[in-house]
Amino acid sequence: MNTYVPKAVQDALDTARLQGMKKKSRLRVMADDQLIPVLRMWKDGFSVEANAAPMLRGLVDIYDGARHMSQCLIVASEEEGGEMRYEFKRSTPAADQAPVDFYKSPDAPAGLIPFDQSQGKI
Repeated sequence: MNTYVPKAVQDALDTARLQGMKKKSRLRVMADDQLIPVLRMWKDGFSVEANAAPMLRGLVDIYDGARHMSQCLIVASEEEGGEMRYEFKRSTPAADQAPVDFYKSPDAPAGLIPFDQSQGKI
């Protein structure tokens, strides 16, 4: 049994599917100071609407709402059904503090209180 779907109907179905994915996702990708909604994201990449974004390439930042999730080096993979797919070459999770290059003991003091020896007081 062959099923034939007219091109106009297929285009309408693709548009409705993309609109539904855009409403569900809070993810955004920032490239060249432009925020682009992410339709889907998986372990090795993500997809955006093909006509909403320029051809992305290189270093981008991925946000979940206002929270910076990761910084990624991407390459375009393929376009299918109105979606442009990108693959990660590198994905580095964003951190809210700088990494340290020394061991921090879990029972280390939070700070030091100066002692004034002339007064004999803290």
